[in-house]
Amino acid sequence: MSFTPYNAPLLSGLLGDMEIAAHFSVQADIKAMLEFEKSLAVAQAAYGLILEENAEAIRLACERFEPDMPLLQQGVVRDGMAVPEFVRQLQEACGETAGEYLHLGSTSQDVVDTSLCTRLVAVNEFLSSRLKEVIGSINDLQKAYGERELMARTRMQAALPVKVSDRLQLWRRPLERRLEMFDEIKRHLHVVQLGGPVGTLSAMGETGSEVRRKLAELLNLNDPGECWHTDRTRLSDYCNWLSAICAALGKIGQDIVLMAQNGLDELAFDQAGGSSAMAHKQNPVKAEVLVANARFAATLNSGIQHNAVHEQERSGSAWTFEWMIVPQLCVVTGASLRNAHLLLKSVKNIAG
Repeated sequence: MSFTPYNAPLLSGLLGDMEIAAHFSVQADIKAMLEFEKSLAVAQAAYGLILEENAEAIRLACERFEPDMPLLQQGVVRDGMAVPEFVRQLQEACGETAGEYLHLGSTSQDVVDTSLCTRLVAVNEFLSSRLKEVIGSINDLQKAYGERELMARTRMQAALPVKVSDRLQLWRRPLERRLEMFDEIKRHLHVVQLGGPVGTLSAMGETGSEVRRKLAELLNLNDPGECWHTDRTRLSDYCNWLSAICAALGKIGQDIVLMAQNGLDELAFDQAGGSSAMAHKQNPVKAEVLVANARFAATLNSGIQHNAVHEQERSGSAWTFEWMIVPQLCVVTGASLRNAHLLLKSVKNIAG
């Protein structure tokens, strides 16, 4: 068994998400780090911090660079991250003269945070597209079954009749609110990180803020107007957003599990799971996964909130903790959205 079900050979097809996980691969990370170093050199040349010919040499080296992966792995064990060894190898590839100006005035956290935000742009395009698909699937159910009558249940007991559309509205509203928040997520999270060793950009003098702005432009990211080495609210707010999506989908899953119970039979669907011992069973597997993922996402989200405590000018332990949580939470959310869409599309009857 894999250490996590999200990339396990047997479980990943249900619980994992290969499209999202691809953006957290070593290859994706290195590509984004190379884009950072290349763009930083170009931005610094634009403001006279390095010569154009050195920036061009760095650009060409970044486009051709193939890292020594075993040495990178050893570097992580030694340094706690890949960037110092990555920069050392890349400096060699740039040549003695240009290599001296690679990574000028920046720090490892600038590279790692910007790489993450660059990759989250693509991740979030997947997530927002799938969120729209799920909302569209609920709207399809509304058109097909919305006017039918359904018994409302409070505290899991029969209450008063409502329309199917009333329950579907409870499913749709939280997802619509998350989608409305997406523009704010993009503005706040899709940003560059550039602060230098202690967050002051002191090595770049008075041009530091202009270099950051140019770097953001070259990377198609936003300029936050500040260094956010220790202000991790961008990531904690983002993880709240992801967890809230999973929670809304978990509510849908829980309702469907209850509606599909034998004897209640308020909902039927085409795709159900079987049993090894009972041929008659029609298990609501995808709905159950939505519930499990919602609970796991809430657990991960509680962990990321600890990262508000980033000591002094930069943290190592809190930062490392993020690397354990954020990729998993993105994959969980992607898998939940995919499963929710498939589940809702498979519904063939409600209250009929």
